[in-house]
Amino acid sequence: MPTVFVLNGPNLNLLGTREPEVYGHDTLDDIAGRLEDRARELGLDIDMRQSNHEGHLVDWLHEAQAGDARAVLLNAGGFTHTSVALHDAIKAVRTPVIEVHLSNPHAREPFRHVSLIGRAARGTIAGFGATSYLLALEAAARF
Repeated sequence: MPTVFVLNGPNLNLLGTREPEVYGHDTLDDIAGRLEDRARELGLDIDMRQSNHEGHLVDWLHEAQAGDARAVLLNAGGFTHTSVALHDAIKAVRTPVIEVHLSNPHAREPFRHVSLIGRAARGTIAGFGATSYLLALEAAARF
């Protein structure tokens, strides 16, 4: 079955306890479970990963291409607004990348309004809590 990488950046390991009024009460494991269930229905496999280190995310984007992944769902966390390295990695691979956010960055602090990731990604889904990941998976299934 085709694989979709789901890459999560810094602090997303704290989902469920970190600012639940912004990010909700779902943990990353909760989200992974729902994604795996829906992926099976769509005939896809999920490879879900999280790192607080930018270089890991870059390496995993390269790995997604090398492994012929169908797509990458990327929630880069705070790196969304700062990482030229992730922007360049997305541009360097042919695997489509969908930027994912639990909250709506445009409804938050002004520094969150600029996304270097979004400028390189195929598209962005944001503001629907944990459902953002499922919506992105639905889009990825159509590639």
